[in-house]
This record gives sequence, C-alpha cells and structure tokens, in this order.
Amino acid sequence: MSIQQISSFAAGQWVAPGAGARNIASAITGEVIAQAGNSDLDVQAMLDHARQVGGPALRAMTFHQRAKMLKALAAHLGERKQELYDLSFDTGATQSDHMIDIDGGVGTMFVFASKGRREMPDGHVYVDGDVEQLSRSGTFLGLHVCTPLQGVAVHINAFNFPVWGMLEKLAPTLLAGVPAIVKPATNSCYVTERAVRIMLDSGLLPEGALQLVSGGLGDMLDRLTCQDVVSFTGSADTALKLRSAPHIMENSVRFVAEQDSLNASILGPDVEPGSPEFDLFVKEVTREMTTKAGQKCTAIRRIIAPEAQVQAVIEALSARLAKVVIGDPRKEGVRMGALVSNGQKRDVLEKAAMLAEEATRVFGDPDDFAVEGADKDCGAFVPPMLFHCADPDKAQRVHDTEAFGPVSTIMGYRDLNHAIELVNRGMGSLVASVFTHDPAVAREVVIGAGAYHGRLYFNNRDSMKESTGHGSPLPHMVHGGPGRAGGGEEMGGVRGVMHYMQRTAIQGSPDILTAVGEKWVPGAAEIAGPAHPFTRKYGELAIGETLYSPSRQVTLDDIELFANFTGDTFYAHMDDAAAQRNPFFPGRVAHGYLLLSFAAGLFVEPNEGPVLANTGLDNLRFMKPVQAGDSIKVRLTVKKKTQRTDEYGEVRWHVTLTSQDDELVAEYELLTMNAY
Repeated sequence: MSIQQISSFAAGQWVAPGAGARNIASAITGEVIAQAGNSDLDVQAMLDHARQVGGPALRAMTFHQRAKMLKALAAHLGERKQELYDLSFDTGATQSDHMIDIDGGVGTMFVFASKGRREMPDGHVYVDGDVEQLSRSGTFLGLHVCTPLQGVAVHINAFNFPVWGMLEKLAPTLLAGVPAIVKPATNSCYVTERAVRIMLDSGLLPEGALQLVSGGLGDMLDRLTCQDVVSFTGSADTALKLRSAPHIMENSVRFVAEQDSLNASILGPDVEPGSPEFDLFVKEVTREMTTKAGQKCTAIRRIIAPEAQVQAVIEALSARLAKVVIGDPRKEGVRMGALVSNGQKRDVLEKAAMLAEEATRVFGDPDDFAVEGADKDCGAFVPPMLFHCADPDKAQRVHDTEAFGPVSTIMGYRDLNHAIELVNRGMGSLVASVFTHDPAVAREVVIGAGAYHGRLYFNNRDSMKESTGHGSPLPHMVHGGPGRAGGGEEMGGVRGVMHYMQRTAIQGSPDILTAVGEKWVPGAAEIAGPAHPFTRKYGELAIGETLYSPSRQVTLDDIELFANFTGDTFYAHMDDAAAQRNPFFPGRVAHGYLLLSFAAGLFVEPNEGPVLANTGLDNLRFMKPVQAGDSIKVRLTVKKKTQRTDEYGEVRWHVTLTSQDDELVAEYELLTMNAY
C-alpha cells in the first residue's frame, strides 16, 4: 500500500511533507497510511499572503457576494463527498459518522450562506442595533457598525471532525471577509486536505482566502497582530498553553476556544421507566456514547438520574450497548468504529482507570470484547464503558476527568436542586440535556444551571420526532461554553461572524450615519424622485428617495364603517364617554389599522408596475390618537435595499403618518418586493 503524502497549501503553492514529517496510521489496522508535516514552511509568507492578497479580495466583496460564494462551495463539496467518505473510514468513523462530519459540514456552510443573504446587507458594513439618540434635536446620533478585521484567522482544529470542524469555523470567517489558515489535527488531516483541495480546485475562492497547514504551525502564532484571530478546538491543556503565550496576550490577539467539556444529561424527576421520555433518554445516551466512538466534544460524559431510577437506567443502557457492533466501519452492520489512533486508545484507557477510582464499571470490559472484521489488538478499538458512581457528592474525578471515547458515568440525585448542583460540578460545559415532560422542571434547570452551560437541550414526547439530538451543534445556535469548555462561542448565525469583525461606535450627523450604514436615518437628506417610487424598479430607487402624500380627513362615518365592517367595535372607537375615561384617549378615536389602511391609499400607485408584493411591516408604533375631523398625511422614504434574486429585491420603506399639525401619529417600516 502506498503512503499518502499530505501537503500544505501555503502562499498559493502546494508544499509536500518535508523536515519533521510525521507518520499517520490507520485507526483500523494500525498501519502507516500517510505522512504530513514540513517544519520548513514559510509561515510569514503565509501570513503576508493572507493579509495582502486574500483579505483585500474578500473585503472587496459584499456580504451577499461572499454568501453566494459559500453556497457554491457547499454545493461543490456536496457533489464530491463520496471521496471524503472513502478517506474518512481510516479515521475509525462509520458511514453514520460521515453523515455528521461531512454532510453536517456542508449543511453548516449552506446555513451561513442563507443567513448571509437574509440577515446581512448587500454591502460592506454590518449595522449592529438601532440608531442611538445622542442629542435633543437629532442632529448628532450614534450607531454601532461591524467591519472585517484586516488580518487572518488561524483555525486550529481537533481530530474528531476533520471536515465539519473546519467548515463550521471557515464559513463565518469567509462570510465576515477574513482569510483563513486552517491547521487540522495531524491524525486525520488527510481528510481535511482533500476537502481543501476540492474547494481550491473549484475556482470559487479568491486567491489567498484559504491556506492549509498539514502538520505544525511553527512560530506562526508569535507573528500575529491585533487584527488576527485564533480559533482553537482541542484539549484544555493545549488551549491554556496557546492562549497564555506572551505574544498573544501582549497584542490582545482574539482567542476563541472550544475545549474539554464534562457534558451531562439529566433524567427528569417526573420520568418513569416505560415512559416515552425514559426510552428517549436511554436511546440518546447510547447514541452519544457510541457516535464517533465517543470522540465528540458534546458527548454525554455524566448521566444524572433520580436515585430511584439509577438501576433501571443501568439495565436499559447496558441492554442497548450490548447490541452495538464494534469493528471495521466499512463492514455492514458495524455501528461503532475505532478511536482515531492507538495513542488515543491509551489515553482513553488511562482516563477510564482514573474514573474507576471513584466509580464501578457496570458495562464494557476493555480486555474482553468482540471486534467485527478487524484485529482489535492492532486497531484502536475499545468497547463502550459505563461506570456507576454511588457517591457523586464526594467524587471529583467523575466531574473533572474526560475520557474522550465511549465512556460515561451514571450517578443518582435526591431532588432537582441536587441534580442542578451535580450538573454544575462540571464547571462549564458545551451542552447539558434534560429529558422531562414538565415545563416547570425545564425552567428550574435554566435558572439554576444556565450560567454553567453553553447550550441546554430539552427533549420529550412532544419534540422527539423533530429534535436534532443532544450532541448536534447547529449553525443557527451558539456552540461553546463557559469555564472548562473554553469560555468561547462559535457559530450562532451572525453571532459567529462577529468573532471576525470589529464593532465600532460611529457618531455623527444623520447624513454621515446614512452613508456609513447604507441605510437611511431619519433626519438625513431626502431625495425627490423623478416619478412615483412605486413606478420605478429596484435598481432605480435611491436610498433616501421620498414621497410626500396629500392629506386625508378622517370622519366619524369612516370610524363607524371600519368598526362595523371589521367587527372591531372596541369601546374607544364607539363609546365617547368610555373613551374619555381612558387616560390615553380624549374621546372616540380612529382605529390604528384604519389609519394604516388610509396611509396605503395615500401612497400606493394602483397600476401594474415593479412593486410585486407587500411582504409585511416592522416596528409599528402609534404615537398620537386621531379623532374624527383630524387629517393625516404620509411620508414614504426608501430606507434600505436588499437584493434577493436576480429578478427582484426587497425595499424597506420608512413610513411616517403626521396630523394636520405636523405631529407624529404613527411610524413603521414597510417591506415590498420590487422587480429588479
């Protein structure tokens, strides 16, 4: 069998393994299958290439252009995922594991592409929050904006997810407009290298946007600046070593860490054996123990059950674990493969021995188990191991020692407060799950344990059919946790993009803020269009273009007709005496929705034209009641434009209704889809 030469991609060139290269063994056979590493990599050239070539090219693109790029990359990877599957078996992963790693990574890119198009502007500046009123008359305002860092993101990834681990960091980084240097764990870097080759060969990425280090980083971290980011996934010991390096601290280099985590799962006090929640709990714990052979940062390490249910849980888990077929992941019927390496196997067994100082192994003997289609002494195979800790209050190892494999410990709790105390003993985790059908239990856990966990996952008979699972970080939600889990956050939609951007407070006039944020701010200059704005296409409309309508008087007949037609006969519209007793009204007043209807009649152009649809309104407020005899008029201003497809775009209009005395009556934002 030929040995693969796993290259790095540095400053636009593929660099083969060289000095300091390491051998990589198959997790299944223990045989050397690849070599990776080159201590002669010019890391300064890589940083310069990213900062001087990749960064400017990405920043020249808008958020939407970068989102389209991500979507195309995800589609391109998805078409070639079989070759990634074929390689990934040698990491010990099963086909089901591939679905999590490879398909999950591609799916994550698709989500970030979608969020970039829907939640970020088709521009270069992301506006974070609303305008702040800093002066009485509104001529001096404040706004928070985010712009891409002008450095490079160095991604240091763990061995367990060579594709998803890269893509869940890469997607928000590229969407932010920052180039990345990816450093996968050497044990599984041959899978990452193939994924990087696929992306680079697609021609979709600007030059310098993505580089790869297969092997060690050398002194790259000592060359970073305040414009750079390190995003790390791995052990707490390594994270501490890296983040505490003098250069990282002196230059305030951003350091995002996702590290060791003693995740837990709680069986609710309301759950009895035989219930849907009990069966679901056992099923999910089994899955989390055995998926990726337990090599997941979100795997369940501590199983917390009511004392009265501990034995039932042990028996049910043991029965399910006994059905798990261990072996060569290429073989049909194998449900759990090997650990990534024999070194990892030794580490897991050492940690399991430490747990055995405080807990009794009740399932899984590492000296006596069957392996299908492989030699268990050559490959990195271990069985699922379940421990029982009879006294979790006095124990320490079960709360601070993570055996990064198919190992978990069950412990009993007296009441819900005790369960919360035990789950928090992990001193910070990525995720804790609770299986309960009692919403009050969920609320108490959130209040008592939320501060110690990055994610709380609740499941029961109502959500089980659609739930994604305890161990599934989703790109929509933050992935990270406090304390032992690293104190960082990844993903979380646009929140994850913010790790690679600088938030800056902007102060100035409405015109300045409008220009910077590419969104019209009240008080900024208004533009008179050459024709009614509803007769003009998306591309013809300018930010700030404004229409002033004629006025319309509201009569008592209007109010009564609207009330009787809609059925909204609320007393404030129909009973003058009752309305006068209300502190908000001077007497009978017009319906707010009547005013909106009249407003539409004042500004709508009725003929067929480029306005395709009214898709809603946001931020509606009624400021001043309107009585019979009052008049209203409308100001309609183009506030923001967002292209949605090549055929149409969304126009956000700022709408104000004012009275005959020019007092503000109502305000809202109208959304329309306009032909491009």
